[in-house]
Amino acid sequence: LLEVPCNRLVSRPGRFLRPCAACCCLRLRDKRLASVNMEAETKRPTWNKQIEFTLAAIGCAVGLGNVWRFPYLCYRSGGGAFLVPYLLMLVLLGIPLLYVELSVGQYVRRGPVHAMAKVCPLLKGVGLATVAISFIMCTYYNVIITWALYYLFSSFQSPLPWENCNNTWNRPNCTSSTTNSSFSSTASQQFFNYKVLERTAGVGDPGTIRWELILLLLVAWILVYLSIFKGVKSTGKVVYFTALFPYVILVALLINNVQLPGAMKGIEFYIIPEWDKLKSLEVDVWVNAAAQIFNSLGIGFGSLMAMASYNDFHNSILKDTLVVSITNSFTSILAGFVIFSAIGYMSHLQSIAVSDIAVDGPGLVFVVYPQAFPTMSVAPLWAVLFFFMLLCLGLDSQFAMVEVMVTSLVDAYSASLLKYLKNKEILILIVCCSAFLLGIPHVMQVGIYVFQLMDHYTAIISIMFLAFFEVLAICWLYGVKRLSENVEEMTGKKPGTFFTVCWAVICPVLVLLVFSVIQFKPARYETYQYPAWCQGIGWVIAMASVIWIPLCALHTLWVLPGTFTQNMKKITPPLTPSQSAWIIV
Repeated sequence: LLEVPCNRLVSRPGRFLRPCAACCCLRLRDKRLASVNMEAETKRPTWNKQIEFTLAAIGCAVGLGNVWRFPYLCYRSGGGAFLVPYLLMLVLLGIPLLYVELSVGQYVRRGPVHAMAKVCPLLKGVGLATVAISFIMCTYYNVIITWALYYLFSSFQSPLPWENCNNTWNRPNCTSSTTNSSFSSTASQQFFNYKVLERTAGVGDPGTIRWELILLLLVAWILVYLSIFKGVKSTGKVVYFTALFPYVILVALLINNVQLPGAMKGIEFYIIPEWDKLKSLEVDVWVNAAAQIFNSLGIGFGSLMAMASYNDFHNSILKDTLVVSITNSFTSILAGFVIFSAIGYMSHLQSIAVSDIAVDGPGLVFVVYPQAFPTMSVAPLWAVLFFFMLLCLGLDSQFAMVEVMVTSLVDAYSASLLKYLKNKEILILIVCCSAFLLGIPHVMQVGIYVFQLMDHYTAIISIMFLAFFEVLAICWLYGVKRLSENVEEMTGKKPGTFFTVCWAVICPVLVLLVFSVIQFKPARYETYQYPAWCQGIGWVIAMASVIWIPLCALHTLWVLPGTFTQNMKKITPPLTPSQSAWIIV
């Protein structure tokens, strides 16, 4: 028998074997078993080039939210006044917490499930919760890509189908110009509601399946599968295009838009602050800024942690952190110039205020912005480029969410899964097919209501719970000192004083503030109010991810040998590898 003292293996993550009952040491049955475990640890795939991880991380962080949510929050929070708290939250909250997630993923070299179990056994359920929320989100996030595909294919015609009201799907109250009247709707709005969605009056009328959308949803999942079925090797090649191409389109659209009459009116609204908004407690500008940073960078979703686990152990984490976070915010600000210049042009044409045009949700992308295309020269070309850009933005984020699920399954059950499935490609195919089937309700005529319900209770309610417990687990229970030592082991130097202070004090306080200040509001879609039973289903959806946190905490206390009091003392600091063997399943 080969017995190795536990303290020699504390810095060797991922060695979770059954412990010797008599002492804190690992008992390896023979040398051959030891060599097999070491070989499995060294065989974890890595990115071909580090730039591939950087581009994949940028693609994960930069998504559709940069195009519609950030400009909308700027509009609602007073234009340029929003940029001040936004940039402050980026420095104090976004960059430090992104540094944390990348550090943990790269050091442990496992997905979020095993990573969280290693750093904080009591809250190991946070890892499972991130996997659950990523899988739930990927089932409906691909629907946005489906809509983008529908608009993309519809753009290869002139005039554009949402340009006028002379179509079979238009209602009598249709107008081809922007209006604030509650009794009429624009041609682009009716195209989205009655042609693309064919939406019903509410959840009580489910309608039928939209076969055009279900075929496009299948196409979207085929694109996702072909991009990731070879793991990081194939994803690394795809991101060269999907991560960089949107910037080409954004710059081209900006150059075109700033030449339009009225564009400067929208840009002035965007960059000139209304300072009174920062003093208003009703607007919650500061909370909006923190929430946008959190959701935009994907902190708490586990995606970046999973992708960082494929990094070289000695990769420069700080460099990637700065590149990803700064690029993400730069993209949001650039998209703001593109959107507000177009909105300023529309306000000029219709002689209405900029603040009366911007709307919430996907309507900014699929209703408001398309209204500007018919007034541009070569309108179909701009429409094609814009919706192809949305496709690239959506696919990058979708890659990351699917990768979280696949990485976690392989980390936990690679031996048994590969025994029956033969190779990882089949596992990825099963995950994609399962998510495709679960996405079918979103492409029914009632789909927009299902989509809005799931998005509200997953991307808003669940993620705030997960973010709070992740920061609690890593920054306080695992501890800044241990995290700094891990970073030093990987990079050769400890993090600076700024990061240690942020991790120990500023980040937990800010996350707690956001967690406590955000008030729950029932889900709704435009003026439609969901019935009480739908709100109940929404909470079930939210709990589908959050419930793993208390369940796994109870599991940890149950399986560890010893009394309850003894185990409570053990599980807040990270366990030795021998103790970890008992609790990681």
